[in-house]
Amino acid sequence: MSSINLQGIGMTSQRTRSRLVQRLSDEGIENQHVLNIISTTPRHVFIDEALSHRAYEDTALPIGGGQTISQPYIVARMTETLLQFANVKKVLEIGTGSGYQTAVLAQMFDQVFSIERIEALQLKAKDVLQQLGLDNVKYHYGDGFAGWPKDEKFDGIIVTAAPMSIPKSLLQQLSDGGVLIIPVGIQGNAQTLTLVQRNGDEFEHHQLEKVNFVPLLAGALE
Repeated sequence: MSSINLQGIGMTSQRTRSRLVQRLSDEGIENQHVLNIISTTPRHVFIDEALSHRAYEDTALPIGGGQTISQPYIVARMTETLLQFANVKKVLEIGTGSGYQTAVLAQMFDQVFSIERIEALQLKAKDVLQQLGLDNVKYHYGDGFAGWPKDEKFDGIIVTAAPMSIPKSLLQQLSDGGVLIIPVGIQGNAQTLTLVQRNGDEFEHHQLEKVNFVPLLAGALE
């Protein structure tokens, strides 16, 4: 990929980003660190240039392969929720996608591990993240339902697509005290953003809010 324009002009300028941050604040995002990271992370470099004028709208946008870049509010909400747990330092992301959520996580947490089933998407996202200097991310191309391929435990897991039910493999990759944030349900119907906290062999579930995500699909595609 050619070098990216981090600053942006016109509809991708810092002033436009600041308006987005104000909107997120108005919608209930309270963590100032999250708002600062959203303000300084160039969302326009994660989408096609033809859509860059919409980069700082609070909406999901297509990125190819039937996938979307997540709505900034949802990125902020999921990240803010993780930050409520002081022990979270090592995070697994299911669904690299555009890499935008990955970029926000990488600026918040010590280690980020990201899985993507569409290889072309992940390669593109990895290139952008490297140009942004975010080198604390490990990548895996494969099936998100299976979790990280090695025997790893994570303080936090974020899932950026919705399964019908919570995969047991992800619950097992939570460390004791770890938290999973995942949308559950059918696209277009009632999906619920759900927080699961592990305490030993027990898993405590909390419903956060209604959401609309693309479905979490099994298998890996080139």
